[in-house]
Amino acid sequence: MTDTDLSQLGFDLSSLRTAYREGVSVRAVALEALRRCAQDAHHAFIQRLSEAELEPYIARLEGLDAASLPLYGVPFAIKDNIDLAGVPTTAACPEYAYTPDASAVVVQRLIDAGAIPLGKTNLDQFATGLNGTRSPYGACRNAFDPAFISGGSSSGSAVATAKGWVSFALGTDTAGSGRVPASFNNLIGLKPSCGRLSTTGVVPACRSLDTVSIFALTAGDAHDVLQVTTAFDPQDPYSRAAGPHGVDWTGGPFRFGVPRAQDLDFGGNAHAQALFEATVQRTIALGGTPVEVDFTPFFETARLLYEGPWVAERYLAIREFIEAQPEAVFPPVRQIIAPGLARSAAELFGAQYRLQALRRACDAVWADVDCLLTPTAPTPHRIADMQADPIRLNSQLGLYTNFMNLLDYSAVAVPAGILTGGDAAGLPWGVTLAAPAHRDVLLLRLADRLHHALAAAQPGYTLGATAQALPAATPTLCRDDPAQSGTIPVAVCGAHLSGLPLNPQLTSRGARLLCATDSAPKYRLYALPGGPVARPGMVRVAEGGAAIPVEVWAVPAEHFGSFVAGIPAPLGIGKVELADGRVVPGFICEGIGTEGATDITAHGGWRAYMASLKR
Repeated sequence: MTDTDLSQLGFDLSSLRTAYREGVSVRAVALEALRRCAQDAHHAFIQRLSEAELEPYIARLEGLDAASLPLYGVPFAIKDNIDLAGVPTTAACPEYAYTPDASAVVVQRLIDAGAIPLGKTNLDQFATGLNGTRSPYGACRNAFDPAFISGGSSSGSAVATAKGWVSFALGTDTAGSGRVPASFNNLIGLKPSCGRLSTTGVVPACRSLDTVSIFALTAGDAHDVLQVTTAFDPQDPYSRAAGPHGVDWTGGPFRFGVPRAQDLDFGGNAHAQALFEATVQRTIALGGTPVEVDFTPFFETARLLYEGPWVAERYLAIREFIEAQPEAVFPPVRQIIAPGLARSAAELFGAQYRLQALRRACDAVWADVDCLLTPTAPTPHRIADMQADPIRLNSQLGLYTNFMNLLDYSAVAVPAGILTGGDAAGLPWGVTLAAPAHRDVLLLRLADRLHHALAAAQPGYTLGATAQALPAATPTLCRDDPAQSGTIPVAVCGAHLSGLPLNPQLTSRGARLLCATDSAPKYRLYALPGGPVARPGMVRVAEGGAAIPVEVWAVPAEHFGSFVAGIPAPLGIGKVELADGRVVPGFICEGIGTEGATDITAHGGWRAYMASLKR
């Protein structure tokens, strides 16, 4: 591939990384992204950066190795309630605009990782809405059919990603703003756990509930962006460190909650219902067992967000501005926010008490299921219909999203397919996976499997509106971050290998296999005397070592101690160097333990040695 014609280059991260390895320049990619963004007829952008404004970002990367930064040369867009240094932040209200000296923390982390900002995207004004039409910069149009809503409030970010103009985009998600647009534009929409991504430099909507969200073409891309942007921010009072996700159930078997039949609402769209039912069947095929869940407490929680006193928090976020210039606020937005002034402290405490009771009722579901599977939004609407009935139809869009942040859940919107009939035929429609806070990575793993299962079931299916083929599934391998997963990797080389006698000591503790690999060529393997279960000992040597086949398992941290306590001398847990240079905890043998033992290194591992005994 050369710089001469990049019009067919996919902007998913895998395609971009391949292009850079083949010699495509970062300048050519940035200018191609700028060319694509200039084609905007969907009202996706409020402001695009000029070539001159892009120059500092390009020049900084031109002297660097593309492999040196995780998001080298990756073009992205930013919802215009998130600061980019030197570019006005409008929150879709020109009279409110200000120009920040510094970028939002999350934006700066992306830039530091090599990503290139292309511009600021359209939104429902002050992030108040789920439809994308409440903007003086124009109603944002769906990437697949401009007569339909894009979803909001992060409308432009979703459309820019779905059209293939950028690789990913940032939105915000307080009530569904990062998931509804993903559903209607065939994207992965990650609503991270509250506090996982800094909101310093973000215009607040409901500050205690706001999250920065990520739109991406694949779950793998969303994961890579999440890894870069995850960080505790001491300047953000609501920031918190990413917690452990615990045992990984995503490989199956697992249990997933689905709303009861009477709790499912598709806005009269039978084709959306068919896509949901097909997604349930695909989830079952992945090892899931469906469990019906009473959604009554979830729906009551959702109503608290706009019908309760939390609307006062939206008023507080722009109080000085709305009191000084009420006419500058878009009419439907003003209609929602203005009543917040009349809410009392007594109402707020009463709602908090009710929320606490509802949270207990909702959280009880986690005793029976690992995740929830719901529609993301009932059905897409035409822009004309939304503008004719803006409050009622917008409220309908939040049925399955409004409760998430009030309950402190993480969620991922996942494409479920293309509607094949009815008024919205040809439009994408999606589902949402949800789980307690800090399960973000687990949800992305299941989303990745579901997305690939959709592609396998529908051969003509493509990502977004970019006509790029869905990439092959990539195994997770040994990529867990122990600090975020709540697990400890352990390398095993003998009787604890899969299918061997002591493997249940791992599986009974909820451990999961990360990968099969080799050690660095620095070890000898011995068959130790004694029993009754035959065991090997792996000893590190200064010279004459070999690569020993091992498996790396993720052991839940809470069970690691009991596992280690059962290991008999001369074996123990030390540090094992793997073939790729990483060092992980693993089984090692004391040197004295080789007395009377048989060197079996030449057999090529414990399995091969045991097989030789049978022969």
